[in-house]
Amino acid sequence: MSQKVAVIGLGYVGLPLACLCAEKGFEVSGLELDEKKILMIRQGKSPIKDSFVEEKLPVLHEKIFVTNNPGEALQSSGVIIIAVPTPMRENKPDLGALKSALVSVEANLEHCQKKPLVIIESTVYPGTTAEVAKPILEKRGLKAGIDFELGHCPERVDPGNKEFGIGNIPRVVCCTTREGSLGAKEFYSKIVNAEITVLDSIIAVEAVKVFENTFRDVNIAYVNDLAKGFDRMGIDIKEVIRGASTKPFGFMPFYPGPGVGGHCIPKDPCYLIASSKKAGFTPKLLELARKINKSMPAYVVELVENSLKQKKLHLKSQKICVLGVAFKPEIDDIRESPAWPIISMLKEKKAALNIFDPFVPGASTAKSIEDAVSGCSCIVLCTQHRQFLEKITPEFLKSMGVRVVIDARNCLDKKGIIEKGILYKGIGS
Repeated sequence: MSQKVAVIGLGYVGLPLACLCAEKGFEVSGLELDEKKILMIRQGKSPIKDSFVEEKLPVLHEKIFVTNNPGEALQSSGVIIIAVPTPMRENKPDLGALKSALVSVEANLEHCQKKPLVIIESTVYPGTTAEVAKPILEKRGLKAGIDFELGHCPERVDPGNKEFGIGNIPRVVCCTTREGSLGAKEFYSKIVNAEITVLDSIIAVEAVKVFENTFRDVNIAYVNDLAKGFDRMGIDIKEVIRGASTKPFGFMPFYPGPGVGGHCIPKDPCYLIASSKKAGFTPKLLELARKINKSMPAYVVELVENSLKQKKLHLKSQKICVLGVAFKPEIDDIRESPAWPIISMLKEKKAALNIFDPFVPGASTAKSIEDAVSGCSCIVLCTQHRQFLEKITPEFLKSMGVRVVIDARNCLDKKGIIEKGILYKGIGS
């Protein structure tokens, strides 16, 4: 197998992958359209908040040829990996970036190594490789399985995960031919220290990623819905989950929150819903789960309003502090973060807002936790950053004059906060 790998799209998926391939001794080229990203990568500076990239890129950047020219990037490549965004637009899959990448590949296939391996890592709906990718790549007569191998290996990036990173997460793969699948397995086995599983069909591999994240979406919706009900019943859902987690079989804990964020979990169920409807089936449970999780930001705002009323305070006349805009702890990724609709709804209700996230200074209106909380009667914690857990103590809140705490992650000291005379509300807690 050729030692040259071309990675199309150097974002949260592609850039770590390019670094990993370079570290493992492959010749690597990267195709990226963002000029600012290209310049930073060439200088060894990471354009994304990723500990692996931040550690490796300063050492490996000279081994990664980065360009916005498809011909230069794909020249003599034996493995081509497409890792471009595939977002939802108006509740429909947007494959624009993927199609553009495929057109670039098709135009340069003849300049690649003999029978190159083209792998799509971008998340897609089941059937995309056959219905979209294959026709584009075969436009001028080359045939998948004969002139090039075509397959899918869904990315499984989990930003901020200290245990599982790009180099040790198991992968699944399938290509148009058995030979191609084995070649893809061989390639990934050289860069990933984990099991590589070959499935029997590409469409099954395509369904793996959306199935995994839809599983999470449905279970988060389940616990979010229960949290709303338990709140009315006076049951602390954290205690219920703690008790249920003692069962050694048949239970997996999921936790309530202000909504579901990130590039994948809010999107992937929509891909599965769309492809199911295309096949003539409406997955009602999946649609309901999406509806529940999308309702959670409004529920948080409702908690804010009702809690302030209990303190005989009106939302319009109070300053509210929103802590955290990243969709998960210890990262700067704000994609689909539930903090944004919460902020938007609070602004619509004419609330004065202080916003602070130590990982996202560009979205913050304050430079520190102290600045953010100062003068605020209510705080809304949206992201469970370690810094918040260390700083937002009952004593700190009391000293800052905070009267209401909306803990949308159920992570603060509930008992201690209540003992200080501060009204505390979590999600079902």
